[in-house]
Amino acid sequence: MVSSCGSCETCTDDQENYCPKMILTSGGKYYDDTITYGGYSDHMVCEEDYIIRIPENLPLDATAPLLCAGTTVYSPMKYHGLDKPGMHIGVVGLGGLGHVAVKFAKAMGIKVTVISTSDRKRDEALTRLGADLFLVSRDPEQMKDAMGTMDGIIDTVSATHPVLPILDLLKYKGKLIMVGAPDKPLELPVLPLIFGKKMVVGSMVGGIKETQEMMDLAGKHNITADIELISADYVNTAMERLQKADVRYRFVIDVANTLKPSP
Repeated sequence: MVSSCGSCETCTDDQENYCPKMILTSGGKYYDDTITYGGYSDHMVCEEDYIIRIPENLPLDATAPLLCAGTTVYSPMKYHGLDKPGMHIGVVGLGGLGHVAVKFAKAMGIKVTVISTSDRKRDEALTRLGADLFLVSRDPEQMKDAMGTMDGIIDTVSATHPVLPILDLLKYKGKLIMVGAPDKPLELPVLPLIFGKKMVVGSMVGGIKETQEMMDLAGKHNITADIELISADYVNTAMERLQKADVRYRFVIDVANTLKPSP
C-alpha cells in the first residue's frame, strides 16, 4: 500500500491494510487520479509513513517478495500469538507463501509441520527449509496420528480444498488462518469448531508497523524469499509458467536493468 486515510479505526490500530480508503501499490488510484504501477514502475514517490526500511544485509531482489508474502504470513502468526517458542503450527501448501512461513516460524523458535497433498516436496521442506515434520494430507494414517497436535495452521492454498481434515489437526482453541484465496466457497463443518472451541479466521498482508517488524526479523536471521530473477520481456512466459506452478517460489522482475524506456 502507498496510502490510507490515517484516521479510521484500522489505521489508528496500525492495520492500514484494512482501511476502506487504502491505496494499493499496484493498480490503485492515487489522490490525483493517477494509477499506481507498483513493481512495474521505473520510479515511485510515496508518503514517508508508508516506507519500509530494508536491512542492508539483505539483497533487494530476494527481499522484495517479503513485502507481500513475508508480511502475509508474519502478521497472523504475530496477531494470533503463534510466534511463541515451543508452539506448533502447520503450514498448508509449500509455495510462495508457505516456504516463507516456514522460514519465519523457525526463526521464531516454533515447531513447524508442512502439510501437502503429496510426498513430492518432503525433502525440500525438511532438508532445505528446516521444517520439523511433513504431513501428506491424503494419507489417512498420517492425518490420524497428527490429530489435535497443532496450536495454529496457516493455510496458504488458493485452490478449493476440504478444510475438515485440517481442522482435526488443531488442538483445543486452535486457529485455522486462511491467507490463500480460493475462488470458490469452502465447505466449513461447524461441529469441529463447536466441540474444540476452534476458530477459522482470515488475514491479509500486514500493517506498516508489523511489516517493518517482519523486515527487521528477516534481517536478523537472513531470511529472504526463494526467487527466480527475470527480465521484463520474460513476463508473459512467467505468467504461463505460473499457471503450471512452475516456479520456486517467486518470480522477481529486474525492472531497472531490463525495462527499456519508450523512444
